[in-house]
Amino acid sequence: MEARVNAFGNATAAKVVQHLVSANTAIKGSGLPAATQELVKIRASQINGCGFCTDMHTKDAAAAGETSVRLHLVAAWREATVFTEAERAALELAEQGTRIADAAGGVPDEVWANAAKHYDEDQLVALASLIAVINAFNRLNVIVQMPAGDYQPGQFG
Repeated sequence: MEARVNAFGNATAAKVVQHLVSANTAIKGSGLPAATQELVKIRASQINGCGFCTDMHTKDAAAAGETSVRLHLVAAWREATVFTEAERAALELAEQGTRIADAAGGVPDEVWANAAKHYDEDQLVALASLIAVINAFNRLNVIVQMPAGDYQPGQFG
C-alpha cells in the first residue's frame, strides 16, 4: 500500500502536523498519566481504523513498558480486568468522543462525570484535547491512506 500523498514531503502537511504535534506536546505535560494517553490514542485509532496510528502507539506504549496483555485487550477493555477504573473512564470518554456523531447529544453527562471522578480539571482538559488531537491525526492518516507496520518506537522524536 502506498499513501495517496507523501505527507512527510508535503509543505502544507508538514505545517498542519507541526501544529498537531505542538498540541500533543502540551497534553504530554498536563499530568494525565502517559500510559492513559497511549491507551486513549490506541483505542481511538482502532475505532477510526487508522493502522498507522495504531501501529505507532502500540509500539510506543510497548517501548515505554506497557504489557502485551493490556495492549491486546484495549479493544475489549470493558471485559478486561487489567485496566484501572481511571483508565476505564478515560477509554469510555475516548470512545464516546471518537463516536461523537453517533450520539444525538454528544458525550453523555454520566461519561464525563465518571471521568471527573478520576481526573482533575487540567487532566480532563488534557484528556478531551488528546481525544480531539488523535482523532485529527487518525482522520488525516486514513484519508491519505498512510500505510502501517514500519513505524519504529521514537521515530518522530
